[in-house]
Amino acid sequence: MTPAAAPARPGSAGARITRLLELRAHLAAEWFPARADAIARLCHQIARRFNLGGRLLAIGDTAAARSDVKHVVVEFVHPVIVGKRALPAIGLGDTLDDVTRDVELLATSSDVLLAFGSAPQLAAAVRVARERGCLTVGFADICADWTFDPPSADPFVRQELVETLYHVLWELVHVFFEHRGLLSDESLPTTSNGGAASFLYPFLSNAERDLEGVLADVARSVVAKANDVIHLRGATMKGQEPILASARSLRSRLDAGSKVLAFGNGGSSTDAMDAVADLRSPPAGLCSRPAIDLSSDAAVLTALANDIGADSLFSRQIIAHGRAGDVAIAFSTSGNSRNIVRALEEAKRRHLVSIAFVGYDGGEIRAKQLADHLVISPSQYIPRIQEAQAAAWHIVRELVEDDSLLGDASEPADTIDA
Repeated sequence: MTPAAAPARPGSAGARITRLLELRAHLAAEWFPARADAIARLCHQIARRFNLGGRLLAIGDTAAARSDVKHVVVEFVHPVIVGKRALPAIGLGDTLDDVTRDVELLATSSDVLLAFGSAPQLAAAVRVARERGCLTVGFADICADWTFDPPSADPFVRQELVETLYHVLWELVHVFFEHRGLLSDESLPTTSNGGAASFLYPFLSNAERDLEGVLADVARSVVAKANDVIHLRGATMKGQEPILASARSLRSRLDAGSKVLAFGNGGSSTDAMDAVADLRSPPAGLCSRPAIDLSSDAAVLTALANDIGADSLFSRQIIAHGRAGDVAIAFSTSGNSRNIVRALEEAKRRHLVSIAFVGYDGGEIRAKQLADHLVISPSQYIPRIQEAQAAAWHIVRELVEDDSLLGDASEPADTIDA
């Protein structure tokens, strides 16, 4: 029998990780069931807009919020689950001053606008979008048609709840494409089976013609997905030592004058973007730290991909930016992406410290011991992996600034019983 995990001492780093994890579990377990029906109905309305030829538009007001803009767009444009169709999505406003102008230029009556943040410029853009006939969704109270304001003042926790929400919107909007008769006011024939999505959503095989029945099933799926991420976060944090060691090592290198180089592909590139935002423009109470997003330079990325190949995207930039003692932070859901593997190999050759957030079983990164610190979210489902990684990174980021907790080197490695 496996012995129970030792309880973390009050005031220790382990106790703080436990509290942060419990807070996230409590809020997700309350908020998503309370909003599940509204989320299901919003999925239906978004599907109807796509059916009319509309697009998903997204805007944000801070560097961290713009990482969510990029993330939700890539999820819709490049679906990672077999059987889900690509859907048109665009991120608007490279700067906050551009947001309203871009909405004025590009929004049409069939579009959906997601607004990440609460700045007055976002509220003005939402107002313009509503005047155009767009369906608008806000993650703060900015007078959108739909408001999902997370029940926390902690910006990291808010971002994590919102990320799960937009992942769920992306996952479940596809359900209604299997019930095309529910996408318009006309009586259209529906399919008699669940099609490509049936392995994910068995209730589709019933082919309900009743909208309320489908909405109820979708709402139950919302709750199930929220519970899945709660459990995966627990599994990710069960062994605390990678979290604590990552935070201690990162703090040590930053205090010594080193910088962070963060990178990833697709949705993971937006996780790198968020990590850099959290370091350079952190929430109140945290110190600003030097960091570079290796996923952000379109000229370098496209030149390397076109002339040499995608495998070299990040290793070439490690050569350009990396100095001994810098910290390479990699985000990968599989742990096998060739450009991530090659970048970590290059980081090792150049004596950078490396931290990797990975899914599945850690993949090649774990097998070849390419990262000094490895945080594994043991799942094969990409949206939940990314949500667990977001929480793990945010907790590392908080611990980096806590002098007393990082000094507790005697803390037991495994103090959470997931």
